[in-house]
Amino acid sequence: MRAEQLTVPCATHGEGPVWDEVADQLRWVDMMAGDVLTLTATGAITRQHVGSVAAALRPRAGGGLVVATERGFALLDPDGNVSVEVPAFADPRARMNDGGVDRQGRFFCGSMDFDMSDPLGVLYRLDPDLAVGIILTGVTVSNGIAWTRDGARMYYIDSATRRVDVFDYDVTTGIPSQRRQHVLVEVKAETNVPDGMALDADGGVWVAIYGGSEVRRYDADGKLDAVVELPVGQVTACAFGGDQLADLFITTSRQDLPADAEPAAGALFSVRPGVLGLPTGTFAG
Repeated sequence: MRAEQLTVPCATHGEGPVWDEVADQLRWVDMMAGDVLTLTATGAITRQHVGSVAAALRPRAGGGLVVATERGFALLDPDGNVSVEVPAFADPRARMNDGGVDRQGRFFCGSMDFDMSDPLGVLYRLDPDLAVGIILTGVTVSNGIAWTRDGARMYYIDSATRRVDVFDYDVTTGIPSQRRQHVLVEVKAETNVPDGMALDADGGVWVAIYGGSEVRRYDADGKLDAVVELPVGQVTACAFGGDQLADLFITTSRQDLPADAEPAAGALFSVRPGVLGLPTGTFAG
């Protein structure tokens, strides 16, 4: 399959797409610009600045958004105003990166070393009552995170490991366990790094390959069975959305590229892969 370019290049570092089921719109971030982007029904893109970094976001059940900012979280009301800010850490060497919501409406987001070299990162959990918990430590580049339909398994990517790990997940406590006993995927090529991911309704795991110009689908046993090609190298994340979640939206980056390189980098792409997506849920806070 080959993805089609859906927008003009609109982000320096596009990341974290999510289908907002409450607003019926696709949202994503221009991460280091600190902006939330929204694709409207007319195909226009709106942009809202929320801070120095907008790392990841999810819709809130009552409307609005939860956004992971540089070192914490912000709640946006349905009008887009920041109503609450929740700090998570103070270390200036690190910032938030990718995140997601479990089936019970808890928002997880992981941090990373700005230099992407040391395991300074932590996977945090923001509960609906806005309490912040530490779930994993020793992370280098926290990236994709997703849960199976029943919530009993959690998929997670620390890009530095070049793996998609599978955890057992306790839906009552919100605690993952048994990591490394169930490695789903190992990405061997040194220039290809697993980044964001999405799950489909048939149990497939779609992984954006940063540096690899593609999104890969692995089945529930970790077998590669589909590839979506893109005309740019820095493919960052993917999410199902649109009618019946039939479209796969893909974000890209042009960060650190020469001005005349890869003219489509930073655009939003899409493909209709023939399977439906698994809903990602909303933050219950």
